[in-house]
Amino acid sequence: MKIINLVKATAVVAVLILSLAVFSGCVGVSEAQMKELNDLRSEVRSLESEANSLRDERTRLEKELADKNAKLEQCARDKEETKANLEKLPKE
Repeated sequence: MKIINLVKATAVVAVLILSLAVFSGCVGVSEAQMKELNDLRSEVRSLESEANSLRDERTRLEKELADKNAKLEQCARDKEETKANLEKLPKE
């Protein structure tokens, strides 16, 4: 019985030591991984900046388009008003 308990205890200790060794090897971050992470963060910041710039440009273009559409509508109203006024003139 003592031998079985000794074998069980030894197996448990061996599993714990092996698990600790494997886990400690997985936890650390190498310099290459840290550099890659920093590079990725930098790229994300750059892409976010570009996305914000493109959103600003889109907003500006939409406003410009709305202004031009408003002018076109005003021209169409003026054209219709002029046409109506010309039809009211006496014909010779």
